Amino acid sequence: MRNISEMYEIGRIKRLQVQPSSLKVGQKPSRYYDPSPLITVDHLLVSAKGVIGVKEDGSQVIDVHHLDHPKSHNLDGVNGLSIGFTSHYAAMRSRFGQHMVDGCAGENILVEVDREYTPADLRNGMAIQSPDTGQIVYLTDIVLAAPCVEFSHFTANSGMSLPNSKLRETMQFLDRGMRGFYATASNIENQVAIRVGNRVFAVG
Repeated sequence: MRNISEMYEIGRIKRLQVQPSSLKVGQKPSRYYDPSPLITVDHLLVSAKGVIGVKEDGSQVIDVHHLDHPKSHNLDGVNGLSIGFTSHYAAMRSRFGQHMVDGCAGENILVEVDREYTPADLRNGMAIQSPDTGQIVYLTDIVLAAPCVEFSHFTANSGMSLPNSKLRETMQFLDRGMRGFYATASNIENQVAIRVGNRVFAVG
């Protein structure tokens, strides 16, 4: 693994949250996106299997993308952890409206940054430094969190159905990394605590 001198800091963690269940509700063709199940947590326990949220009272909530969740939505181990950026939310609010509040896309880790990030910017991976131990958690296999139809309706029209042309336009906008990214914590054998304020790096 690379050392910290081969990385550059892009920001710090602003919010941590978990999805105990799917944010897509109902059955097709009436299924819709609802961010209300999201739970903001004090810190995350991160492993190669995914994330577990720990609330202020110490209770734990396993994320629906964790491999051990009884109804896991983890696809072959590639989307156990998700990351979003405050700058992307600013762009979504500017285009679609104030209902696009920070965190509503459901990412586990929201990073406060002053610019937008593309897959090319993150092609070598990311890293988070834990202040508890100084350990660096490397995030690899970073891929786009592709927007689903339900999220696109929520984004552009507060959940109401969009005409096909508007739906395609919205999904294209969200599919450039705007919704965020999936990643895998690849270098840790046990769970590592990640907290608000932790430094986040892109690998150079």
